[in-house]
Amino acid sequence: MVVAVHHLAAAQDVAAIPTLITVLGYNNPGAAVAAVDGLVALGQDAVPALLEQIDGYNYGARAWAIRAVALIGDPRALPVLLETAKGDFALSVRRAAARGLGTIDWAKLPSDQAPSSQQEVLNVLIGAAQDPEWVVRYAAMAALEGLAKALAAPETQKPPILACLQQVFHHDETPAVQARACRALETLGELADATN
Repeated sequence: MVVAVHHLAAAQDVAAIPTLITVLGYNNPGAAVAAVDGLVALGQDAVPALLEQIDGYNYGARAWAIRAVALIGDPRALPVLLETAKGDFALSVRRAAARGLGTIDWAKLPSDQAPSSQQEVLNVLIGAAQDPEWVVRYAAMAALEGLAKALAAPETQKPPILACLQQVFHHDETPAVQARACRALETLGELADATN
């Protein structure tokens, strides 16, 4: 099955989108990875079908679909990513959504909508930084770094990002999450401030 999905994905044919999405629901991680790769390669063409067919019952399929829309970075996925990061019961789905919030291609959103949408993303990521699951907090640190690099209104939105990263760097109970916050601060040129 994995080989067949690889071939289907390699064809980069929009007619394959429904089949690639169906594969996300099978209990076959290798096939799902190949399907995600194929959907990501198809980019924006795959987004409407992915958003329509996100499976509310199969959390594995939902996690793979969220991962695909996150990697594509299309702002049309924002409502789904925001809602999912806030409260999906499955940690793998919350993690994929939180990570995806840091990879949005903001240039594809009308410039007058970017500041308010980024503020919404910031609020959700600050909440995700307190998730009980460390993998979700880790994803939130990576997403905050990505968001900070893309801000439309850095003068008002960057300070809360840095404050959240510093808080996690100093106080999170999981060393991997602290390290990811440290890396984000270092990348953003704020590590000296974080160590004080």
